[in-house]
Amino acid sequence: MAAAGAEVARSPGIGAGPALRARRSPPPRAARLPRLLVLLAAAAVGQGAGGAARLYRAGEDAVWVLDSGSVRGATANSSAAWLVQFYSSWCGHCIGYAPTWRALAGDVRDWASAIRVAALDCMEEKNQAVCHDYDIHFYPTFRYFKAFTKEFTTGENFKGPDRELRTVRQTMIDFLQNHTEGSRPPACPPLDPIQPSDVLSLLDNRGSRYVAIVFESNSSYLGREVILDLIPYESIVVTRALDGDKAFLEKLGVSSVPSCYLIYPNGSHGLINVVKPLRTFFSSYLKSLPDVRKKSLPLPEKPNKEENSEIVVWREFDKSKLYTVDLESGLHYLLRVELAAHKSLAGAKLKTLKDFVTVLAKLFPGRLPVKKLLEMLQEWLASLPLDRIPYNAVLDLVNNKMRISGIFLTNHIKWVGCQGSRSELRGYPCSLWKLFHTLTIEASTHPDALVGTGFEDDPQAVLQTMRRYIRTFFGCKECGEHFEEMAKESMDSVKTPDQAILWLWKKHNVVNGRLAGHLSEDPRFPKLQWPTPDLCPACHEEIKGLASWDEGHVLTFLKQHYGRDNLLDTYSADQGDSSEGGTLARGEEEEKRLTPPEVSHGDRDTQSVRPPAALGPRPALPESLHHSLDGKLQSLDGPGAHKEMGGTAPFLGVDFSSLDMSLCVVLYVASSLFLMVMYFFFRVRSRRWKVKHHHPAV
Repeated sequence: MAAAGAEVARSPGIGAGPALRARRSPPPRAARLPRLLVLLAAAAVGQGAGGAARLYRAGEDAVWVLDSGSVRGATANSSAAWLVQFYSSWCGHCIGYAPTWRALAGDVRDWASAIRVAALDCMEEKNQAVCHDYDIHFYPTFRYFKAFTKEFTTGENFKGPDRELRTVRQTMIDFLQNHTEGSRPPACPPLDPIQPSDVLSLLDNRGSRYVAIVFESNSSYLGREVILDLIPYESIVVTRALDGDKAFLEKLGVSSVPSCYLIYPNGSHGLINVVKPLRTFFSSYLKSLPDVRKKSLPLPEKPNKEENSEIVVWREFDKSKLYTVDLESGLHYLLRVELAAHKSLAGAKLKTLKDFVTVLAKLFPGRLPVKKLLEMLQEWLASLPLDRIPYNAVLDLVNNKMRISGIFLTNHIKWVGCQGSRSELRGYPCSLWKLFHTLTIEASTHPDALVGTGFEDDPQAVLQTMRRYIRTFFGCKECGEHFEEMAKESMDSVKTPDQAILWLWKKHNVVNGRLAGHLSEDPRFPKLQWPTPDLCPACHEEIKGLASWDEGHVLTFLKQHYGRDNLLDTYSADQGDSSEGGTLARGEEEEKRLTPPEVSHGDRDTQSVRPPAALGPRPALPESLHHSLDGKLQSLDGPGAHKEMGGTAPFLGVDFSSLDMSLCVVLYVASSLFLMVMYFFFRVRSRRWKVKHHHPAV
């Protein structure tokens, strides 16, 4: 407080008028008055923003945000220990330390059932009394609260040598180990090292789960950190042992520490191979083992307890690949479901759709028939002279009502890389993220694609277009608001296409961090910071104990992962399957022909048919299609808007309906009769003309 006051006193001109600054007598009053004005101005700014400026936001950060009404209930008789930062939102040091505190909370998110990272703002008027009760005099102040504390306590002061993230994390471990056996949080596994004899007994006993033993030095915290990282995961137990018995380590093949020795459920065992002996790599490897997954979160009980009859068909996939079927399924939902919720589009909505379709048509890296459909849709939208259209007209083109050869978009959803353990998990949001990433990659690697669209030379073109789409059309309003907040904060700082790629990647990881542990998280696919070490070892480093990114390698990885050369057509619907039933039937037949799960998927994927790298001539929009769609524009909700065409039959490679065939026959007969009538008419007329003008020779 004294330091803060001195800092304010050194700025006498802030908030004071010229007359006030000119008045130098008496000095004590001149020194006090500006300081008072500064404090009043700061309070007014905080209240004008809807209360004190918060450094931590509930639901946004991994930090548990407490206040006067929750701090005692949270820390008293809790099944978990707590580390609480008491801060003031005007404190410069608190503001500077906030990123570290948020990073710490995110770094130990998986420890939450054993120890939680929280914050309480003492500047808020309602919290001032409770901060006084906890004897808080300086900001920030860090206090530990043990689990199962029944009596009121002000907590234990933080005793670390510094406040670096690694130091605080290690003191959290020390604090957990200082709990007595009876008061230790139930979710916290044993953190003390086991003896060599215990290791041998583990090797001799077969169980139903994995057992990982981290061998490390006595001063190392890595083993305990990995143990706590795996708290939320089932089917695995992690423990630690020290490197004191060198002969025993040599017997197990442990040549250096830290190392991780894994005992499999079938009784086999051995060292695991990781690129770097770091906490991030060990934890990521153990979390990715077969049958190791996050414990399912309890969901609210539904009134109707009928069994779910839906059968989820699991499709094996390679997580290092990108699947066309995910992008096309996302496009299907976007164009036929999400946008179709709007009966008509006008003004800014129509402009957003036109721009978004333009970006899709120019940058979508998928199969040729889908690209041709998008190009045709973009051409039609660009040629519209109206400022309002019914979306039914767009649907008719997307559904290819005119049976134009060479354009196609699947009419059902089939997730592969975006499939979830339950039908309501992952899916469309996952595919939308993948689509957005591919668009930013294509804009960077193929900049000429946007020439002539008005988006050339604009590195933010793709980001701003998707931003407007999410704000205008994305079905999850809260998600759209979160994305808009992120865009307002930093999207304007993007100056190159590569920066656009990295901006979207960073914000995607921010969303992953916010949704980790949320009910929408799939236990089979936990929200992790991506790419994980197993996908891109070069992307990961540790600086002062904090996992960090090598953005150069991240950029290279993103361009490879989301590039068109990494796109597989496995599971994709055939273009010839125009009906949903036919598509589904063929999809099921395709899945039956695929390699079984126990066979390597590498060969199968490499044999996948690749789409052509370059497009042919841009398809001209047929005049008949113009007339058909223009008819839709006569009425926003015409009675014939949803009429389906009759059954189709292939003829000369083109699908014609029975009505089309009948009309062709009628027109053919009518034209033949007309030609015959005209022929005889002119033949008779010609003979009459010859008789009339005939002059016999003399």
